[in-house]
Amino acid sequence: MEKTNQTFAPLARKERLVVEQMADEVLVYDLTAHKAHCLNLTAAVVWQNCNGKNDISQIARIASRDLQANVSEEVVLLALNQLEKFKLLEKKKESHFSIPNISRREVMKRVGIVSAIALPVVASIIVPTAMANASCALVPCGVGGSCNAPCNCDVPGGPGTCI
Repeated sequence: MEKTNQTFAPLARKERLVVEQMADEVLVYDLTAHKAHCLNLTAAVVWQNCNGKNDISQIARIASRDLQANVSEEVVLLALNQLEKFKLLEKKKESHFSIPNISRREVMKRVGIVSAIALPVVASIIVPTAMANASCALVPCGVGGSCNAPCNCDVPGGPGTCI
């Protein structure tokens, strides 16, 4: 692997996020994007140690200690790629450093199958807003049951849609 810029110190995004620590994962809900992210232990430890002061090698050492496993810089970079993809890292305007793109396959080759358990995983889903979830748009009024949302109908049971 090429030598990374050791002065790069990523910073975890904290604004407009709801974070729930679980036993073996961290759930993060992004209030801006309306997305829920599930971070496995490795990704969570990397994200939680992105304080704008720790560089990649320091994060790797902390993660190795906390997870009681050898966490390489490549594994940290893989986690950072995923965290950046899901906008869980702050953009540093003054930094021209970009996180080198590294694939899971590449990391597996380098660290070996023994370390596969430590590979970071960030899973993400889009969550509908409460307003979108409550609407039943395009459902004909009075047809096939009732609509819980207000109904914009000229004649009860006539043409129109629930909104």
